[in-house]
Amino acid sequence: MIELLKRLLRTPQGAVGLVLVVLVFIVVLFGPLLAPRDPEAMSILARYKGPSASFLLGTDQYGRDILSRLLIGARSTVTMAVFATLAGTFAGAFIGTVSAFLGGRADEFIMRTIDAIMAIPNLLFALLIVNLLGSSSINALVAVAVAFAPGMARITRSVALAVRKQDYVSAAIARGESSRYIILREMLPNVVAPIVVETTIRVSFAVMLFATLSFLGLGAQPPATEWGLMVSEARQYMHLSAGILIWPSLAIAIVAIGFNLLGDGLRDALNPRTGG
Repeated sequence: MIELLKRLLRTPQGAVGLVLVVLVFIVVLFGPLLAPRDPEAMSILARYKGPSASFLLGTDQYGRDILSRLLIGARSTVTMAVFATLAGTFAGAFIGTVSAFLGGRADEFIMRTIDAIMAIPNLLFALLIVNLLGSSSINALVAVAVAFAPGMARITRSVALAVRKQDYVSAAIARGESSRYIILREMLPNVVAPIVVETTIRVSFAVMLFATLSFLGLGAQPPATEWGLMVSEARQYMHLSAGILIWPSLAIAIVAIGFNLLGDGLRDALNPRTGG
């Protein structure tokens, strides 16, 4: 782990991404403690205020402190995106590994089904699922996880096919181990590296996808402090105060950039050709 961290910090994108992601998780963990004001406290006399000593990032259309809402909203936005990505990753990794292990017609059937699903763009697929389940944060989480699973299944299968031919898998089959044991104990642990990289990068897409669903009114519902919802609510007031729209949009962009850079850094650090 220490060696991996050293390799990660040797790359500019890895170092910058790691710093940004660490800062994001600090905000997620301690945001409620860092928030200077009650994010739901309204003040008619304080509406559309610009940055000042009292309100560092200004106020929104209801006189609420934007900084406090961003700090509180990080927990729901980033946490939901991470959980959705992990759920989609686990499901996709399992499906891809099972498909590679079974081979033959079963592999062909599973992959053709995955190809058919992947023909639908992630956003459109997520919109279909949310419309089917109903508008809420939990349903948006399920939609993002389901939308990410097919892509992860294909990536995992490509790696698992090579693992399937290794001697330790053949030895486990010769010992008479069960398919469940071979998949979970022999194959899945050996396809972790590319999955970790892909998962890290997909968190950034999950954040943007969650923000899009909330922006369209299909994710978090008012008065939640979710960043995408904040952007959606700010649209009609941006001519009165641009900061209402700029700050939550910038927060989404920073998180997306941070996880993308971290994923690129991990890819280089885990690559045996460049890791040395």
